[in-house]
Amino acid sequence: MWRLMRPDAVAVLQDEKCRASLARYFDVSDNLKHAKFQIAKRLEASFAPQDSLENLWRLHEKLTEEYRRLEGRLDAGKVRLEELPQPSLSYMDLKVEIAKRILQHCHFCRRNCGVNRLQGKRGTCLCGTQPAVSSYFAHMGEEPELIPSGTIFTLGCTLQCLHCQNWTISQWVEKGETYTPAMLADVVEWLRRGGCRNANLVGGEPTPWLAQWLEAFRKVQVNVPVVWNSNSYYSQATALLLAGFADVYLLDFKYGNDACAERISGCQGYWEAATQNHLSALKNGELIVRMLILPEHGECCAKPILEWMAENLGTWIRVNIMDQYRPEWRADEVPELRRRLRGQEFRSVVDYARKLGFTNLAS
Repeated sequence: MWRLMRPDAVAVLQDEKCRASLARYFDVSDNLKHAKFQIAKRLEASFAPQDSLENLWRLHEKLTEEYRRLEGRLDAGKVRLEELPQPSLSYMDLKVEIAKRILQHCHFCRRNCGVNRLQGKRGTCLCGTQPAVSSYFAHMGEEPELIPSGTIFTLGCTLQCLHCQNWTISQWVEKGETYTPAMLADVVEWLRRGGCRNANLVGGEPTPWLAQWLEAFRKVQVNVPVVWNSNSYYSQATALLLAGFADVYLLDFKYGNDACAERISGCQGYWEAATQNHLSALKNGELIVRMLILPEHGECCAKPILEWMAENLGTWIRVNIMDQYRPEWRADEVPELRRRLRGQEFRSVVDYARKLGFTNLAS
């Protein structure tokens, strides 16, 4: 059925530029290579519960380098995953332990609220210790290379975008249903066995639930590429934990300056967070960049973003320039966001991307 609904999801399999930028993703999706989390579970880690967080991070840094070498050997066929022993403690277990420690002084996102979520306190995202799931299904509205995408929508978000199109999820208007990591693992496996190309972690925003997602994938038995579908406003600690876990980083690049980010999404330091995390994504996995073009934000946001990406990421990367903006939630509080995007505004950004040399546009 999805082949009829989205024929471009079939045609993309012959798109050489898309396949080149997401080569490993396609191989994992086709079970020709192993998802990163599966490899991470076979890399031994020696640590104890009483070890300090500082020492755990030192070990994580060392194992991240070992992980890269192991992934390379596996991808080259020099060793088989099935031949590797099951360690009593793994690189994946180490990630879970570090993430649990972070919950005591939460800094998964750039806000660095520092609340102790294990004691029931909640920061800006309003997330506790048990994920609330809005829905999960095979999504037919994503980029063609992701369809059918096994999307799992969790509540809560690290931003407060006044124009949020998923505001009932991000702002906890919905109650959602509480899931344990084991239940999340079951959902991932069910979606994969139902034909989904990936496990797409989205919201809201997945960042507040990183500890629970790591715990869930420690239990997942199927081979499935992990898509980290994020607003890019996460901390360096989160970026480090995503290395060796996320196969594809599906990252929004929302603003080309901090003033617009603070005025519309109520956050500080967005540009630094977004640029650092896009660079980290390209280093540690494969990248799809989403740019939702906002009315009257072509010159101040979209074009500076494209210029930075051309210089720092490369014009070969997969970019989805989106024209789906519509006024939602509290968009009327921002004068220029009270209307839909005009066709000329969108075409201006796409033309500029092509002028800069971008050749792998999903739009």
